[in-house]
Amino acid sequence: MSALYAIGKMVASPLTRLLWRPKIIGLDNVPLTGPAILASNHQSVIDSVMMGALMPRNVYFLAKDQYFLGPGLKGAVMRQVMYGLNQIPVDRSGGRASLMALDAALPVLRAGHVLGIFPEGTRSTDGRLYRGRPGVAKLALDAPAPIIPIGLIGFDKVQPIGASLPRLGPQVKVRVGEPLDLSQWQGGEVDSRGLREVTLKLMNAIQQLTGQEYVGRYAPKRPDQLADTNGHKGGETSATT
Repeated sequence: MSALYAIGKMVASPLTRLLWRPKIIGLDNVPLTGPAILASNHQSVIDSVMMGALMPRNVYFLAKDQYFLGPGLKGAVMRQVMYGLNQIPVDRSGGRASLMALDAALPVLRAGHVLGIFPEGTRSTDGRLYRGRPGVAKLALDAPAPIIPIGLIGFDKVQPIGASLPRLGPQVKVRVGEPLDLSQWQGGEVDSRGLREVTLKLMNAIQQLTGQEYVGRYAPKRPDQLADTNGHKGGETSATT
């Protein structure tokens, strides 16, 4: 664990508990040792910060590689900050690069760490839960690592899309489900149909935790993401494939 992450968590954890009084259920479902994937619904830009602050273990997240590619001194400082905060750079420019994006997280899981990921691939703009992308299933089976479904509730009220700063007051809930049973897909090559089955199982588990309406299609891109497609694609910590 880097010193920056340790200091950040030491500050963020009590501050989060003080300002938003989170109610956390099922925290004992997060294994104390070994690799694990925390797969959550995605409501707000602050989701990864608060998840990291409230989980008992250090959590790594994926981040678009634009944050790591800046020039000069400013770019070098940003890279060190991102690495220091357990952010893993991934290329989301499309094609083969996107298909291989999640491979960047395999060494983290194989080293016994915890990865946080948002299967929807982007924040929900209307509060509904959208179809998950199968990259998280492939990652879990390749590592291998258990998938722990996470339900975040009320985070969209803390920092809605478009808000520049988080709002004080709204209480949030974090519901941690039991690890998914992946035994029927383990021990052999899993085709695209199997990955879709694992992904649907995961999204059903998240929906049970949050009570959100489920939508069986991928979440639509936000205007800022569409504007970003001329260069690298924007996005959050997600299952990109």
